[in-house]
Amino acid sequence: MADIATLVRSARRSRGLTQRELSARSRLGQTRIALTEKRHEDPRFSTAIRLLAGAGHRLYAAPTTRDDVATVAADIRYAVQADDAQLALRHLIQMNDNLVAEHGLLRGILAVTEPESTGSKTWDAAIAALVAYRLNQDGVPLPGWANDESRVLKRARPLPVDPADAVPSPADVPQEFLDRGVLLWRDTLESV
Repeated sequence: MADIATLVRSARRSRGLTQRELSARSRLGQTRIALTEKRHEDPRFSTAIRLLAGAGHRLYAAPTTRDDVATVAADIRYAVQADDAQLALRHLIQMNDNLVAEHGLLRGILAVTEPESTGSKTWDAAIAALVAYRLNQDGVPLPGWANDESRVLKRARPLPVDPADAVPSPADVPQEFLDRGVLLWRDTLESV
């Protein structure tokens, strides 16, 4: 499940809003927004609804206990910031497992909120590729962010996990990853 901090920050950034702009739209103080986004304050439900509405989002309940893509992407971001590529890959595999565990529109619901950037174009492209790969399997429409040019690498490359790893040939990489320039072994995604 996504936490409120991740939802509010992702919603705000997906609309290109500053905290000050969200403050004006939601009629809540900018300090409250900052405290919420940094997890220093756990807002009341009504406050969370106002913050999301100010960013043009709505909160819905879905019958799942799986973390959504935006939440797991935040975990990947923290791993990338800590220079722990192995942990980032484990989180990506968990994201994959979460998507595989659900079907149809529920799978799409897990991917609908645009994740924040991880700070790495390669990991951002891998997240978009994974979402496209799993949603395409169920014939679920892709959220717009999954096809955004900012999530496509200009030159194909593998995830920066272990330089000693062999680079997969295009035949061993799912098409959605090739389309976004990420070389990832198809077998990596078969952990479920």
